Amino acid sequence: MTIQPVRLFGDPILRARAAEVTEFDRELRQLVADLTDTMHDDGGVGMAAPQIGVGLRVFVYDTGDAAGHLVNPTYTVVGDEEQVGPEGCLSIPGLRYDTRRALRVRASGVDMHGNPVEFAAEELLARCVQHETDHLDGVLFIDRLDPASRKEAMRTIRESDWFVTGVTVRESRGAGQAGPFGRGR
Repeated sequence: MTIQPVRLFGDPILRARAAEVTEFDRELRQLVADLTDTMHDDGGVGMAAPQIGVGLRVFVYDTGDAAGHLVNPTYTVVGDEEQVGPEGCLSIPGLRYDTRRALRVRASGVDMHGNPVEFAAEELLARCVQHETDHLDGVLFIDRLDPASRKEAMRTIRESDWFVTGVTVRESRGAGQAGPFGRGR
């Protein structure tokens, strides 16, 4: 088990577009394992490589109903239906806001061996795919909030102990605590 420190809001890697993966080697397999271990230890349902300081287009997920990873992911929205529900982020501890997302998406990419992966996702898994793909594009969930909620979120971040002290990397918080979408492990 290799649990990595988590990058926090303010770390520039969280705002940069991650690079496409071109090498499907042992390092990539280790990255997927590290992401998975860190996500589970932190009680999350998803985690993107930039959140542990790696600027590659890789994320892992485990919603309880579905688990896996995607390398070089893309998604397309299926239908017009949207969902609004609580969302948070392991890189912005303590914040949860109702966030609007597509209800259904079709995700595609490859696995850590370069094999094609494609699946339909709805509800929590769709939210997770959208949230983690946003991370790979340097977008955080707070960027998706309505202006009033975003302003409130930024105020809360600026007043948080970790932000005030300038911490941009934290050790994983441990299993059993609520993750970014409210489900503990």
